[in-house]
Amino acid sequence: MKKTYILEDLCCANCAAAIERGVARIEGVNSASVNFLTTKMILDVEEEGYDETLKKIRKVVKKTEPDVTIKEI
Repeated sequence: MKKTYILEDLCCANCAAAIERGVARIEGVNSASVNFLTTKMILDVEEEGYDETLKKIRKVVKKTEPDVTIKEI
């Protein structure tokens, strides 16, 4: 299933790329795309276990860039 999030306070393109790489490695995430200019993160995630996957996504984002807040659109 496709999910779109806004990454508030995303500071630079390097941070966007690091978040994209980290999130893409999470089990249950089929693909991840982070656009610095729009501050959007678009994910293709497995529906089964989505709540647990979302927790992992939030943890990776906070570890990569502590100031970023994730908001689902």
